[in-house]
Amino acid sequence: MSKESKFLSLVLRHKPEEIGLQVDKHGWVDVDQLLRKMKKANRKLSREELVQIVEANEKKRFTLSEDGLKIRAALVA
Repeated sequence: MSKESKFLSLVLRHKPEEIGLQVDKHGWVDVDQLLRKMKKANRKLSREELVQIVEANEKKRFTLSEDGLKIRAALVA
């Protein structure tokens, strides 16, 4: 797992406050907000790189909304 993927797991699942993210009650975060907050934390990531991480992650740790505007840590069954 890449360092970007590990960081995404940290801020989407465990510590959104690490970069000042607001997560809704269903765990969703606005993708643009996530990318801005990551940039401020010196973790610059493009939307294309984010989509690639989501699609390439073997364990399917992340879910993008159908419209691609929101992301969350995948729900564990």
